Amino acid sequence: MSTPQENRPSAVPATAQQGGEVYGRWPWVEPAAWTQRMLTALEAGVKGGMWFRLIDKVWSLPNLGASYGKVAANRGAAGVDHVSVPQYGEHLDENLRRGHEHLRTGNYRPQAVRRVYIAKPGSREQRPLGIPTVQDRVVQGALRHVLEPIFEKDFAAHSYGFRPGRGCKDGLRRVDQLLKQGYRYVVDADLKSYFDTIPHDRLLARLRQKVADGRVLALVEAFLKAGIMDGLREWEAEAGAPQGAVLSPLLSNIYLDPLDQHMAGQGWEMVRYADDFVVLCRSAEEAQRVLEVIQDWVAQAGLSLHPTKTRIVDAETVGFDFLGYHFQYGKHWPRKKSLAKLKDNVRAKRKRTAGRSLPCIIADLNPTLRGWFGYFQHSTRTTFRRLDQWVRMRLRSVLRKRQGGHGRGTGLSHQRWPNAFFAEHGLYSLVMAHETACQSCRG
Repeated sequence: MSTPQENRPSAVPATAQQGGEVYGRWPWVEPAAWTQRMLTALEAGVKGGMWFRLIDKVWSLPNLGASYGKVAANRGAAGVDHVSVPQYGEHLDENLRRGHEHLRTGNYRPQAVRRVYIAKPGSREQRPLGIPTVQDRVVQGALRHVLEPIFEKDFAAHSYGFRPGRGCKDGLRRVDQLLKQGYRYVVDADLKSYFDTIPHDRLLARLRQKVADGRVLALVEAFLKAGIMDGLREWEAEAGAPQGAVLSPLLSNIYLDPLDQHMAGQGWEMVRYADDFVVLCRSAEEAQRVLEVIQDWVAQAGLSLHPTKTRIVDAETVGFDFLGYHFQYGKHWPRKKSLAKLKDNVRAKRKRTAGRSLPCIIADLNPTLRGWFGYFQHSTRTTFRRLDQWVRMRLRSVLRKRQGGHGRGTGLSHQRWPNAFFAEHGLYSLVMAHETACQSCRG
């Protein structure tokens, strides 16, 4: 039980008191959950580093409403109750007030999480995803609004996954910088089934280091221990924070933060995106030492490294994959699985039996190519020429089939349908997009 003195913020700089300034330094924070006074206390540091009386921020109707707005924007499938996002929104006020009242009275009980499986690109394995009900996603979002700033404030700089204002490209840029600085020996680590194996008791212990509100901690624990509905079978999760849940990305970062801090404290160059991370070193001996430290930490944390995917590589001679790219010889290009995924998507959009006109096929295909280029535009130049050739070959095969031909669109098909033909029909060109991007950078 907290006292008024425990909740009183410490003294803060005079500049932090000016209206709007503190929100300018925390533009991503949800105002419905965090007041200027709270943010000022966060910057200055609260007494004992512990936060009390947070549950009322979670259950506030404005916070729940703000959370629903994000859930609605992300859309997503229905949970075990079969209530979709639009259906939930049809009775929004009633649903939010019901959630508010259950949280306020301590009667909120999360429903089971619906488990689905998605294919891993380039692998026969399937990745499990958890789909909470819309109501649970709304409450988890409200909970994340309250908890995230408390922990985000002290997260390590080399962590890029699921953090405000950070993303994959920031991590990739950092890897590229380190490679150019001579960090050629790479500890390429892979945590085996990380999201499904996080120990609940140790994760909650990490939360208790900064959060002293027992009702908030109990709510987090309730979500962690919610049932898993896998087909017709329901079971209680003994570990893990299911991928797909709104709260899981934050919890996963909280649990790995001590490893981040240890790596940074030793001066080792780690780049992490969620459970995918590499440590770049100047020598093979240093890389071996880093790997041993990671192995010890992971074992003590109740996690495990993938025995075949965790290794030390020379970025010059062997190379490594990270966040969809392959790094080698001082260059980087899409890894094989990334190329295979794009080609699978293109094939699906241009099946020969689709019966659609060429303009319709191109109109459907262009957003896929444009989106892919947006992420992989920093690849080596030859990547785009080869892919453009492959896409045109697939389109020629469609046209050839419609005229009674067989096989790939090669040979005479190039004369009948030259590159300019597809350009006139508006086909997105990866080569042209790359040249335009390079000119823009030089400008």
